[in-house]
Amino acid sequence: MQHQIELDESARAPESTWDGVREIARDVAYKRLAIVNCVFCGFPGAGDRRWILIDTGMPGSAGAIARAAAHRFGPEARPYAIILTHGHVDHAGSALTLAERWDVPVFAHRLESNYLNGGERYPKPNPWAGGLMSLTSPLLSRGPIDLGDYLWLLPRDGTVPGMPGWRWILTAGHTRGHISLWRASDRLLIAGDAIVTTRQESVYNVATQSPEMHGPPMYFTDNWEEARQSVRLIDDLRPETVVTGHGRAMRGPVMQQALHELADRFDEVAVPHRPPLLRLS
Repeated sequence: MQHQIELDESARAPESTWDGVREIARDVAYKRLAIVNCVFCGFPGAGDRRWILIDTGMPGSAGAIARAAAHRFGPEARPYAIILTHGHVDHAGSALTLAERWDVPVFAHRLESNYLNGGERYPKPNPWAGGLMSLTSPLLSRGPIDLGDYLWLLPRDGTVPGMPGWRWILTAGHTRGHISLWRASDRLLIAGDAIVTTRQESVYNVATQSPEMHGPPMYFTDNWEEARQSVRLIDDLRPETVVTGHGRAMRGPVMQQALHELADRFDEVAVPHRPPLLRLS
């Protein structure tokens, strides 16, 4: 049985909250959309084309995202762009709807593009990874999503369009083109699913958001060697604050120690122990 790396309340990032939007820096906030988070980057009241949306939740999340964005940035404020950490349906499910609504490009890593241009489905999930969420994972769409002309590739030089001071870093493993976003000035990491701060395989943990440090969701992670290297890369950055695709934002020494333990014990605590040959169609 795998061990938990628990996070106590002291590790939670200080937040100010309105209508489910949690601000963790003056220009960074996130919103929980059922089982997943999206992130808003930009100062409140920034106005039209002066903010960025990172990830878009499941299909059907567009309305909730648009309402939150209108309150934070202004009623007619469209983003400069949408950035996807990766193309799984819980992160990219509303990307096309929002891209059409706002007429904005959707940026992703070039290794992820084939899942977002209608070309390829993701590998089958592993329902034996533990927990009810894993057992039901074959019901989730593997795509492909087709963003058409709205899909743009992130620049090769690591810069992030519309986000000065930020860099994208390849944190592959959960998917081959998965990225995280890093701002060195305040050591803030938007991690996507490279790490998560709740046990995403458990319905109870997903509902309660029990704070734990975890590797990527087990049922949809395909390359565990790359996932291990990505967690070690994140640990080497020594982030002060992390906001992940699932779970609450975390900050400070307790979070950093848990992240270091995850990197050190990755095979023990993050990798499912049942063989992927038992996957269902």
